[in-house]
Amino acid sequence: MERISRRIFMRWMTAVLLATALMQMGHAAPVLMISIDGLKPEYITQADAHGMKIPYLRTLLREGTYAEGVVGIWPTVTYPSHTTLITGVWPAEHGIYNNLEFDPLQHYSGAWNWYAPLIRVPTLWTAAREGGLRTASVGWPVSAGATDVDWLIPEYWRSADPSGGSGTANPEDRLLIAAVSRPATLLKELEAKAGEYMMGNETSIGGDEAKTRYTMEILRRLKPGFMTLHLSSLDDAQHAHGPFSAEADADLEALDGMVERLTKAAVAADPEAVVVVVSDHGFMTITHLVNLYIPFLQAGLVEATVNPATKIPVITAWKAEPWSAGGMAAVMLKDANDHATEQQVKAMLDKLEADPASGIAQVLDREAMKTRGAFPGAAFLVVLKPGYYVGAATSGDLVTVIPAARGSHGFSPEYPEMRASFFAVGAGIARNRDLGLVDMRQIAPTVAKILKVQLPTAKEKALHVEP
Repeated sequence: MERISRRIFMRWMTAVLLATALMQMGHAAPVLMISIDGLKPEYITQADAHGMKIPYLRTLLREGTYAEGVVGIWPTVTYPSHTTLITGVWPAEHGIYNNLEFDPLQHYSGAWNWYAPLIRVPTLWTAAREGGLRTASVGWPVSAGATDVDWLIPEYWRSADPSGGSGTANPEDRLLIAAVSRPATLLKELEAKAGEYMMGNETSIGGDEAKTRYTMEILRRLKPGFMTLHLSSLDDAQHAHGPFSAEADADLEALDGMVERLTKAAVAADPEAVVVVVSDHGFMTITHLVNLYIPFLQAGLVEATVNPATKIPVITAWKAEPWSAGGMAAVMLKDANDHATEQQVKAMLDKLEADPASGIAQVLDREAMKTRGAFPGAAFLVVLKPGYYVGAATSGDLVTVIPAARGSHGFSPEYPEMRASFFAVGAGIARNRDLGLVDMRQIAPTVAKILKVQLPTAKEKALHVEP
Protein backbone atom coordinates (compact mmCIF):
# COMPACT_ATOMS: atom_id res chain seq x y z
CA MET A 1 0.00 0.00 0.00
CA GLU A 2 2.84 2.37 0.89
CA ARG A 3 4.53 1.54 -2.45
CA ILE A 4 1.32 2.42 -4.36
CA SER A 5 0.97 5.71 -2.46
CA ARG A 6 4.56 6.58 -3.23
CA ARG A 7 3.99 5.87 -6.94
CA ILE A 8 0.89 8.09 -6.97
CA PHE A 9 2.83 10.85 -5.19
CA MET A 10 5.67 10.67 -7.74
CA ARG A 11 3.20 10.89 -10.63
CA TRP A 12 1.54 13.88 -8.99
CA MET A 13 4.90 15.61 -8.50
CA THR A 14 5.85 14.96 -12.12
CA ALA A 15 2.56 16.51 -13.29
CA VAL A 16 3.09 19.54 -11.03
CA LEU A 17 6.64 20.08 -12.30
CA LEU A 18 5.50 19.78 -15.92
CA ALA A 19 2.65 22.23 -15.34
CA THR A 20 5.04 24.66 -13.63
CA ALA A 21 7.48 24.44 -16.54
CA LEU A 22 4.71 25.11 -19.03
CA MET A 23 3.53 28.11 -16.99
CA GLN A 24 7.08 29.48 -16.93
CA MET A 25 7.34 29.08 -20.69
CA GLY A 26 4.21 31.19 -21.04
CA HIS A 27 1.90 31.60 -24.01
CA ALA A 28 3.72 31.80 -27.34
CA ALA A 29 2.63 34.95 -29.13
CA PRO A 30 1.40 34.26 -32.67
CA VAL A 31 3.56 35.92 -35.31
CA LEU A 32 2.55 37.37 -38.66
CA MET A 33 5.71 37.91 -40.73
CA ILE A 34 5.14 40.29 -43.65
CA SER A 35 7.80 40.73 -46.33
CA ILE A 36 7.57 43.90 -48.41
CA ASP A 37 9.83 43.02 -51.31
CA GLY A 38 12.56 45.61 -51.89
CA LEU A 39 11.62 47.81 -48.91
CA LYS A 40 14.59 50.04 -48.16
CA PRO A 41 14.54 50.98 -44.45
CA GLU A 42 14.90 54.66 -45.35
CA TYR A 43 11.36 54.67 -46.74
CA ILE A 44 10.26 54.48 -43.09
CA THR A 45 13.23 55.61 -40.97
CA GLN A 46 13.65 58.73 -43.15
CA ALA A 47 10.03 59.10 -44.22
CA ASP A 48 9.99 62.89 -43.78
CA ALA A 49 13.06 63.37 -45.96
CA HIS A 50 11.34 61.46 -48.76
CA GLY A 51 7.90 63.02 -48.25
CA MET A 52 6.28 59.64 -47.63
CA LYS A 53 2.59 59.44 -46.74
CA ILE A 54 2.73 56.23 -44.71
CA PRO A 55 0.93 56.96 -41.44
CA TYR A 56 0.81 53.37 -40.22
CA LEU A 57 4.34 52.31 -41.14
CA ARG A 58 5.67 55.43 -39.40
CA THR A 59 4.15 54.19 -36.13
CA LEU A 60 6.45 51.15 -36.19
CA LEU A 61 9.33 53.39 -35.11
CA ARG A 62 7.43 54.68 -32.09
CA GLU A 63 5.47 51.56 -31.15
CA GLY A 64 8.01 48.85 -31.94
CA THR A 65 11.61 47.72 -32.36
CA TYR A 66 13.45 48.23 -35.64
CA ALA A 67 16.80 48.08 -37.40
CA GLU A 68 18.44 51.02 -39.13
CA GLY A 69 19.35 48.47 -41.78
CA VAL A 70 19.70 44.73 -42.37
CA VAL A 71 22.88 43.48 -44.05
CA GLY A 72 21.73 40.88 -46.54
CA ILE A 73 23.17 37.81 -48.20
CA TRP A 74 25.12 37.08 -51.38
CA PRO A 75 23.38 37.67 -53.75
CA THR A 76 20.84 40.28 -52.63
CA VAL A 77 17.99 38.76 -54.65
CA THR A 78 14.50 37.62 -53.66
CA TYR A 79 14.48 33.84 -53.40
CA PRO A 80 17.78 33.23 -51.56
CA SER A 81 17.03 36.17 -49.24
CA HIS A 82 13.53 34.98 -48.35
CA THR A 83 14.94 31.55 -47.58
CA THR A 84 17.54 33.09 -45.26
CA LEU A 85 14.73 35.04 -43.57
CA ILE A 86 13.03 31.78 -42.55
CA THR A 87 16.14 29.65 -41.89
CA GLY A 88 18.77 32.02 -40.49
CA VAL A 89 21.61 30.64 -42.62
CA TRP A 90 23.58 31.56 -45.76
CA PRO A 91 22.45 30.35 -49.20
CA ALA A 92 25.38 27.90 -49.31
CA GLU A 93 23.74 26.18 -46.30
CA HIS A 94 20.05 26.39 -47.17
CA GLY A 95 20.52 25.49 -50.83
CA ILE A 96 18.75 28.33 -52.67
CA TYR A 97 21.62 30.11 -54.39
CA ASN A 98 19.75 32.31 -56.87
CA ASN A 99 16.26 33.20 -58.09
CA LEU A 100 16.35 31.07 -61.22
CA GLU A 101 17.72 27.58 -61.64
CA PHE A 102 21.07 27.40 -63.41
CA ASP A 103 20.05 26.53 -66.98
CA PRO A 104 23.11 26.79 -69.26
CA LEU A 105 21.35 25.54 -72.41
CA GLN A 106 18.09 27.41 -71.72
CA HIS A 107 15.97 24.29 -71.58
CA TYR A 108 13.90 25.10 -68.48
CA SER A 109 11.79 28.01 -69.80
CA GLY A 110 13.03 30.41 -67.13
CA ALA A 111 12.23 28.15 -64.17
CA TRP A 112 12.67 29.66 -60.71
CA ASN A 113 13.51 27.89 -57.46
CA TRP A 114 9.85 27.57 -56.49
CA TYR A 115 9.94 24.38 -54.46
CA ALA A 116 10.31 24.15 -50.67
CA PRO A 117 11.79 20.60 -50.78
CA LEU A 118 14.93 22.24 -52.23
CA ILE A 119 15.58 23.89 -48.84
CA ARG A 120 18.17 21.78 -47.02
CA VAL A 121 17.70 23.01 -43.44
CA PRO A 122 14.69 23.40 -41.12
CA THR A 123 12.56 26.51 -41.62
CA LEU A 124 10.52 28.58 -39.19
CA TRP A 125 7.48 26.70 -40.52
CA THR A 126 9.19 23.44 -39.47
CA ALA A 127 10.10 24.80 -36.05
CA ALA A 128 6.60 26.16 -35.45
CA ARG A 129 4.93 22.87 -36.41
CA GLU A 130 7.32 20.91 -34.20
CA GLY A 131 6.49 23.35 -31.40
CA GLY A 132 2.79 22.53 -31.70
CA LEU A 133 1.74 25.63 -33.67
CA ARG A 134 -0.41 25.72 -36.80
CA THR A 135 1.21 27.46 -39.76
CA ALA A 136 0.08 29.40 -42.82
CA SER A 137 1.69 31.19 -45.76
CA VAL A 138 0.55 33.32 -48.69
CA GLY A 139 2.82 34.11 -51.65
CA TRP A 140 6.12 33.33 -49.91
CA PRO A 141 9.00 32.48 -52.28
CA VAL A 142 10.28 28.88 -52.28
CA SER A 143 7.11 27.59 -50.58
CA ALA A 144 5.51 25.32 -53.20
CA GLY A 145 5.20 21.87 -51.66
CA ALA A 146 6.03 23.06 -48.12
CA THR A 147 4.69 20.16 -46.04
CA ASP A 148 5.14 22.05 -42.76
CA VAL A 149 2.59 24.70 -43.76
CA ASP A 150 -0.97 23.78 -42.79
CA TRP A 151 -2.64 26.45 -44.94
CA LEU A 152 -0.52 27.24 -47.98
CA ILE A 153 -0.91 29.46 -51.05
CA PRO A 154 2.57 29.43 -52.59
CA GLU A 155 4.22 31.87 -54.97
CA TYR A 156 4.07 29.97 -58.26
CA TRP A 157 3.24 30.74 -61.85
CA ARG A 158 3.04 29.30 -65.34
CA SER A 159 3.61 32.59 -67.15
CA ALA A 160 5.81 35.42 -65.89
CA ASP A 161 3.02 37.80 -66.92
CA PRO A 162 -0.31 36.32 -65.72
CA SER A 163 -2.20 39.18 -67.34
CA GLY A 164 -0.82 38.13 -70.70
CA GLY A 165 0.13 41.75 -71.37
CA SER A 166 -2.95 42.17 -73.54
CA GLY A 167 -5.67 40.05 -71.99
CA THR A 168 -4.34 36.88 -73.60
CA ALA A 169 -3.81 34.87 -70.41
CA ASN A 170 -5.43 31.45 -70.23
CA PRO A 171 -8.27 31.94 -67.69
CA GLU A 172 -7.90 28.34 -66.55
CA ASP A 173 -4.42 29.19 -65.23
CA ARG A 174 -6.30 30.48 -62.18
CA LEU A 175 -6.80 26.82 -61.29
CA LEU A 176 -3.02 26.32 -61.12
CA ILE A 177 -2.70 28.12 -57.79
CA ALA A 178 -5.60 26.15 -56.35
CA ALA A 179 -3.89 22.95 -57.46
CA VAL A 180 -0.62 23.73 -55.65
CA SER A 181 -2.26 25.18 -52.53
CA ARG A 182 -2.90 23.19 -49.35
CA PRO A 183 -5.44 21.94 -48.54
CA ALA A 184 -6.78 21.53 -52.06
CA THR A 185 -10.05 23.21 -51.07
CA LEU A 186 -8.42 26.25 -49.40
CA LEU A 187 -8.95 28.83 -52.14
CA LYS A 188 -12.53 27.71 -52.70
CA GLU A 189 -13.29 27.94 -48.99
CA LEU A 190 -11.83 31.46 -48.69
CA GLU A 191 -13.12 32.86 -51.98
CA ALA A 192 -16.62 33.75 -50.72
CA LYS A 193 -15.15 36.27 -48.28
CA ALA A 194 -11.80 37.12 -49.89
CA GLY A 195 -12.83 37.32 -53.56
CA GLU A 196 -10.94 35.77 -56.47
CA TYR A 197 -7.26 35.00 -56.06
CA MET A 198 -4.76 36.04 -58.74
CA MET A 199 -3.71 33.97 -61.74
CA GLY A 200 -0.14 32.92 -61.12
CA ASN A 201 1.92 35.77 -59.68
CA GLU A 202 0.69 39.31 -60.28
CA THR A 203 3.42 41.66 -59.04
CA SER A 204 1.05 44.65 -59.06
CA ILE A 205 -0.65 46.47 -56.21
CA GLY A 206 -3.77 44.53 -57.21
CA GLY A 207 -1.92 41.26 -56.67
CA ASP A 208 -0.81 42.41 -53.22
CA GLU A 209 -4.38 43.41 -52.40
CA ALA A 210 -5.56 39.87 -53.24
CA LYS A 211 -2.84 38.37 -51.02
CA THR A 212 -3.80 40.77 -48.23
CA ARG A 213 -7.48 39.78 -48.38
CA TYR A 214 -6.63 36.07 -48.25
CA THR A 215 -4.19 36.54 -45.38
CA MET A 216 -6.78 38.47 -43.39
CA GLU A 217 -9.36 35.75 -43.96
CA ILE A 218 -6.92 33.03 -42.88
CA LEU A 219 -6.11 35.02 -39.74
CA ARG A 220 -9.79 35.56 -38.98
CA ARG A 221 -11.00 32.06 -39.69
CA LEU A 222 -8.05 29.76 -38.93
CA LYS A 223 -5.90 31.72 -36.42
CA PRO A 224 -2.46 30.24 -37.25
CA GLY A 225 0.31 30.47 -34.67
CA PHE A 226 2.83 31.49 -37.35
CA MET A 227 2.10 32.97 -40.77
CA THR A 228 4.23 34.39 -43.59
CA LEU A 229 3.15 36.78 -46.35
CA HIS A 230 5.07 38.19 -49.32
CA LEU A 231 3.98 41.50 -50.90
CA SER A 232 5.84 42.09 -54.16
CA SER A 233 4.51 45.21 -55.89
CA LEU A 234 7.06 47.67 -54.44
CA ASP A 235 9.86 45.62 -55.98
CA ASP A 236 8.10 45.78 -59.35
CA ALA A 237 7.60 49.56 -59.13
CA GLN A 238 11.25 50.17 -58.24
CA HIS A 239 12.49 47.94 -61.06
CA ALA A 240 10.42 49.91 -63.54
CA HIS A 241 10.98 53.44 -62.20
CA GLY A 242 13.76 53.37 -59.61
CA PRO A 243 13.79 53.71 -55.80
CA PHE A 244 12.00 56.74 -54.34
CA SER A 245 10.36 57.42 -57.70
CA ALA A 246 6.82 58.81 -57.66
CA GLU A 247 5.54 55.40 -58.73
CA ALA A 248 7.42 53.54 -55.99
CA ASP A 249 6.33 56.04 -53.34
CA ALA A 250 2.67 55.70 -54.39
CA ASP A 251 2.96 51.92 -54.23
CA LEU A 252 4.32 51.91 -50.67
CA GLU A 253 1.66 54.42 -49.64
CA ALA A 254 -0.97 51.92 -50.82
CA LEU A 255 0.84 49.08 -49.03
CA ASP A 256 0.78 51.15 -45.84
CA GLY A 257 -2.97 50.69 -45.64
CA MET A 258 -2.68 46.97 -46.30
CA VAL A 259 -0.14 46.47 -43.51
CA GLU A 260 -2.39 48.36 -41.11
CA ARG A 261 -5.36 46.15 -42.02
CA LEU A 262 -3.22 43.03 -41.67
CA THR A 263 -1.98 44.10 -38.25
CA LYS A 264 -5.49 44.78 -37.03
CA ALA A 265 -6.59 41.37 -38.32
CA ALA A 266 -3.71 39.66 -36.52
CA VAL A 267 -4.52 41.41 -33.23
CA ALA A 268 -8.23 40.68 -33.63
CA ALA A 269 -7.37 36.99 -34.00
CA ASP A 270 -5.16 37.14 -30.89
CA PRO A 271 -4.47 40.29 -28.82
CA GLU A 272 -0.98 38.93 -28.03
CA ALA A 273 -0.01 38.85 -31.73
CA VAL A 274 3.34 40.15 -32.94
CA VAL A 275 3.75 41.53 -36.45
CA VAL A 276 7.21 41.43 -38.01
CA VAL A 277 7.76 43.48 -41.18
CA VAL A 278 10.87 42.55 -43.17
CA SER A 279 12.33 42.90 -46.64
CA ASP A 280 14.68 40.81 -48.70
CA HIS A 281 17.03 43.49 -50.07
CA GLY A 282 17.40 47.16 -50.81
CA PHE A 283 17.46 48.90 -54.20
CA MET A 284 19.62 51.22 -56.23
CA THR A 285 19.31 53.08 -59.50
CA ILE A 286 21.02 51.24 -62.36
CA THR A 287 22.67 53.17 -65.19
CA HIS A 288 24.64 50.60 -67.23
CA LEU A 289 24.43 47.01 -68.43
CA VAL A 290 27.50 44.77 -68.42
CA ASN A 291 26.90 42.14 -71.10
CA LEU A 292 29.07 39.35 -69.74
CA TYR A 293 28.01 36.82 -72.35
CA ILE A 294 29.94 38.72 -75.00
CA PRO A 295 33.48 38.01 -73.72
CA PHE A 296 32.52 34.39 -73.01
CA LEU A 297 31.31 34.00 -76.60
CA GLN A 298 34.38 35.75 -77.97
CA ALA A 299 36.64 33.43 -75.98
CA GLY A 300 34.86 30.32 -77.27
CA LEU A 301 33.68 29.41 -73.77
CA VAL A 302 30.07 29.60 -74.94
CA GLU A 303 28.76 28.77 -78.42
CA ALA A 304 25.45 30.05 -79.78
CA THR A 305 23.42 30.14 -82.98
CA VAL A 306 20.59 32.51 -83.88
CA ASN A 307 17.11 31.04 -84.06
CA PRO A 308 15.92 32.06 -87.55
CA ALA A 309 12.31 32.39 -86.41
CA THR A 310 12.82 34.46 -83.25
CA LYS A 311 16.20 36.03 -84.14
CA ILE A 312 17.26 35.21 -80.56
CA PRO A 313 20.65 33.57 -79.95
CA VAL A 314 20.37 30.04 -78.59
CA ILE A 315 23.26 28.51 -76.64
CA THR A 316 24.31 25.20 -78.17
CA ALA A 317 27.47 24.37 -76.20
CA TRP A 318 29.40 25.72 -73.22
CA LYS A 319 32.48 25.15 -71.11
CA ALA A 320 32.05 28.12 -68.78
CA GLU A 321 29.06 30.42 -68.47
CA PRO A 322 27.93 33.38 -66.32
CA TRP A 323 24.88 32.84 -64.09
CA SER A 324 23.32 36.24 -63.58
CA ALA A 325 22.17 37.40 -60.16
CA GLY A 326 21.52 41.06 -60.93
CA GLY A 327 24.50 43.09 -59.74
CA MET A 328 26.76 40.06 -59.78
CA ALA A 329 27.21 36.83 -61.72
CA ALA A 330 28.58 33.44 -60.72
CA VAL A 331 30.77 31.74 -63.30
CA MET A 332 29.95 28.05 -63.62
CA LEU A 333 32.15 25.42 -65.26
CA LYS A 334 30.61 22.51 -67.14
CA ASP A 335 33.37 20.33 -65.72
CA ALA A 336 34.44 21.43 -62.23
CA ASN A 337 37.77 19.64 -62.77
CA ASP A 338 38.53 21.39 -66.06
CA HIS A 339 41.48 23.40 -64.75
CA ALA A 340 42.54 24.58 -68.19
CA THR A 341 39.18 26.25 -68.76
CA GLU A 342 39.25 27.66 -65.24
CA GLN A 343 42.61 29.31 -65.90
CA GLN A 344 41.35 30.65 -69.22
CA VAL A 345 38.35 32.19 -67.49
CA LYS A 346 40.55 33.66 -64.75
CA ALA A 347 42.85 35.33 -67.27
CA MET A 348 39.86 36.79 -69.11
CA LEU A 349 38.23 38.08 -65.93
CA ASP A 350 41.49 39.52 -64.61
CA LYS A 351 41.81 41.53 -67.80
CA LEU A 352 38.23 42.78 -67.57
CA GLU A 353 38.59 43.68 -63.88
CA ALA A 354 41.71 45.72 -64.66
CA ASP A 355 39.70 47.89 -67.08
CA PRO A 356 37.98 50.70 -65.11
CA ALA A 357 35.36 51.00 -67.86
CA SER A 358 34.22 47.37 -67.53
CA GLY A 359 31.89 48.02 -64.58
CA ILE A 360 33.49 45.18 -62.61
CA ALA A 361 34.31 45.98 -58.97
CA GLN A 362 36.01 42.69 -58.09
CA VAL A 363 36.22 39.02 -58.99
CA LEU A 364 35.97 36.58 -56.08
CA ASP A 365 37.49 33.11 -56.13
CA ARG A 366 36.15 29.94 -54.51
CA GLU A 367 37.58 30.68 -51.06
CA ALA A 368 36.21 34.23 -51.05
CA MET A 369 32.77 32.92 -52.04
CA LYS A 370 32.91 30.31 -49.28
CA THR A 371 33.48 32.95 -46.60
CA ARG A 372 30.39 34.79 -47.90
CA GLY A 373 28.17 31.70 -48.05
CA ALA A 374 27.56 32.16 -51.77
CA PHE A 375 27.40 29.98 -54.87
CA PRO A 376 29.10 26.73 -53.85
CA GLY A 377 30.23 25.01 -57.03
CA ALA A 378 30.97 28.23 -58.88
CA ALA A 379 34.53 28.93 -60.04
CA PHE A 380 34.30 32.73 -59.71
CA LEU A 381 31.89 35.48 -58.71
CA VAL A 382 31.93 38.68 -60.76
CA VAL A 383 30.81 41.57 -58.53
CA LEU A 384 29.76 44.74 -60.35
CA LYS A 385 30.14 48.37 -59.35
CA PRO A 386 27.11 50.25 -58.02
CA GLY A 387 24.75 51.06 -60.87
CA TYR A 388 26.19 48.43 -63.22
CA TYR A 389 23.89 45.47 -63.86
CA VAL A 390 24.39 42.14 -65.65
CA GLY A 391 22.94 42.37 -69.16
CA ALA A 392 21.91 39.61 -71.55
CA ALA A 393 23.11 40.92 -74.92
CA THR A 394 25.26 38.51 -76.94
CA SER A 395 26.63 41.05 -79.40
CA GLY A 396 27.66 44.69 -79.43
CA ASP A 397 29.47 46.54 -76.65
CA LEU A 398 30.39 44.99 -73.33
CA VAL A 399 28.97 48.00 -71.44
CA THR A 400 25.86 49.83 -72.60
CA VAL A 401 23.94 52.74 -71.10
CA ILE A 402 20.41 52.24 -69.75
CA PRO A 403 18.43 55.09 -71.34
CA ALA A 404 15.66 55.47 -68.73
CA ALA A 405 15.55 55.55 -64.93
CA ARG A 406 15.37 52.02 -63.58
CA GLY A 407 16.29 50.27 -60.36
CA SER A 408 17.50 46.87 -59.26
CA HIS A 409 19.37 44.81 -56.66
CA GLY A 410 21.55 41.71 -56.53
CA PHE A 411 24.61 43.82 -55.72
CA SER A 412 27.08 43.20 -52.93
CA PRO A 413 25.39 43.38 -49.53
CA GLU A 414 28.36 45.51 -48.49
CA TYR A 415 26.83 48.38 -50.49
CA PRO A 416 24.60 50.44 -48.12
CA GLU A 417 21.95 50.73 -50.85
CA MET A 418 21.30 46.98 -50.55
CA ARG A 419 20.28 47.07 -46.89
CA ALA A 420 16.96 45.45 -46.10
CA SER A 421 14.40 46.14 -43.34
CA PHE A 422 13.31 44.75 -39.99
CA PHE A 423 10.46 46.08 -37.84
CA ALA A 424 8.59 44.29 -35.02
CA VAL A 425 5.56 45.45 -33.08
CA GLY A 426 3.09 43.88 -30.69
CA ALA A 427 2.78 42.29 -27.27
CA GLY A 428 6.11 41.76 -25.55
CA ILE A 429 8.06 43.91 -28.06
CA ALA A 430 10.03 46.94 -26.87
CA ARG A 431 8.81 50.35 -28.01
CA ASN A 432 10.96 52.89 -29.84
CA ARG A 433 14.10 50.71 -29.85
CA ASP A 434 16.66 51.18 -32.63
CA LEU A 435 18.80 48.06 -33.05
CA GLY A 436 21.22 49.73 -35.44
CA LEU A 437 22.68 47.57 -38.20
CA VAL A 438 21.83 43.85 -37.98
CA ASP A 439 22.58 40.65 -39.90
CA MET A 440 19.75 39.09 -41.92
CA ARG A 441 20.61 35.71 -40.37
CA GLN A 442 19.48 37.08 -36.98
CA ILE A 443 15.86 37.47 -38.04
CA ALA A 444 14.83 33.80 -38.08
CA PRO A 445 16.19 33.04 -34.58
CA THR A 446 14.48 36.23 -33.35
CA VAL A 447 11.12 35.07 -34.68
CA ALA A 448 11.75 31.58 -33.26
CA LYS A 449 12.38 33.15 -29.85
CA ILE A 450 9.11 35.09 -30.01
CA LEU A 451 7.30 31.87 -30.97
CA LYS A 452 9.12 29.99 -28.17
CA VAL A 453 10.28 27.31 -30.62
CA GLN A 454 13.68 25.85 -31.44
CA LEU A 455 15.66 26.55 -34.63
CA PRO A 456 19.07 25.03 -33.76
CA THR A 457 20.52 25.26 -37.27
CA ALA A 458 20.39 29.08 -37.07
CA LYS A 459 23.66 30.02 -35.39
CA GLU A 460 23.39 33.82 -35.18
CA LYS A 461 22.23 35.50 -31.99
CA ALA A 462 18.57 36.52 -31.75
CA LEU A 463 17.91 40.25 -31.67
CA HIS A 464 16.95 41.85 -28.34
CA VAL A 465 13.37 42.88 -29.05
CA GLU A 466 11.92 42.37 -25.57
CA PRO A 467 11.32 45.38 -23.28
